[in-house]
Amino acid sequence: MRAEAAASAVWLCAKQERLLAVRSRWTQMFAAVFALLVLAVASSGYILSGGSGIQDFARTAASLMQLVLLIIPLASLVMGILAMTPERGGAELLYAQPIARRSVLMGTWLGLFEALVAAQMVGFGAAGLVIFWQTGDEGLTGYALVVLASAVLTAVFLSLATLVSVGQIGRRRVRALAAGLMLWFALALVFDLVALGAASLLRSGHASRLLILSVLINPIDAVRTGALLGIEGTAAFGPASLALLRFTRGPVGAGAIILLALTAWVVTPALLAMRRLSRIDIA
Repeated sequence: MRAEAAASAVWLCAKQERLLAVRSRWTQMFAAVFALLVLAVASSGYILSGGSGIQDFARTAASLMQLVLLIIPLASLVMGILAMTPERGGAELLYAQPIARRSVLMGTWLGLFEALVAAQMVGFGAAGLVIFWQTGDEGLTGYALVVLASAVLTAVFLSLATLVSVGQIGRRRVRALAAGLMLWFALALVFDLVALGAASLLRSGHASRLLILSVLINPIDAVRTGALLGIEGTAAFGPASLALLRFTRGPVGAGAIILLALTAWVVTPALLAMRRLSRIDIA
C-alpha cells in the first residue's frame, strides 16, 4: 500500500507539472523553434551540392545529429532549472503538502520530461511527415535513432538540472541558471577539445584509455557515439569512439557500455538531488 501511495503521489505531481509545462510559453516557443529548425535541416541538405528539395530520412538524420547534441541539452537544463526552482512562497507551500519530497521531485522530473519530449515530437513529427511525403521511408530507422537520442539527452540533462537546482529557491534561481549554462558549455563545447588535446600529449596506450574514458564520462559524447553506431556504423567515428570500439571488441560491447553509462547519468544525479533535498530546510 505504501508503494502504491508513493506511485500515486509521483503520478499526481507529474500530471500537474506536465500541465504547467504544456501551458508554459517557454515550452510552446521551444516546440515551435525546434520544429522550424528540424524542417530547415530537412529542406536544406542539398544546398551545398547545388541541389534543392527535401532530403531523405538517412541524410536528415545525419544532419540533425549535431543540432540535437547542442540544442536539447541546453533546453533541458534551462527549462528544468526554471521549473525546479520555485519562488520561496511557492516552495514552502509545495513541500508542506503531505507528500514525500522525493515524490514531488520525481513527479516534477517525469512531468517535465513528458512535456519536453512531446515538444520535440512536434518538430520530428512535422519534418517526418514532409520527408515521407517527398522521399519515402528510406533511412527511417536512422531518423528514429535520432529521436531516441534526443529523448535520452532530455532525461540526462533534466537529471542534471534537478541536481543543480535543488534547494536554489527564489533569487538563487539566477545562480542555478548560471551553473547550468556553464555545465552545458563545458560538456558540449569545451570537453572534447580538452580531451583530444590531452590525448595528443600522451603515449598511444594512455591516449586510448583517456579517449575511452572521455566518451563515457561525457553524456553528449556517449549519445553521439551510440547514435552514430546505429545510423552510420563505424564510418563516422572519431578517435575517441574508435578507441572505445577497439576496447569493447565490437559494436555490441560498445553499445552495452554506453547504455550503462547513460543509465548512470540519468539515475545518479536524480538520486543525489533527492538526498540533498531531504536534508535542506525549505522554510
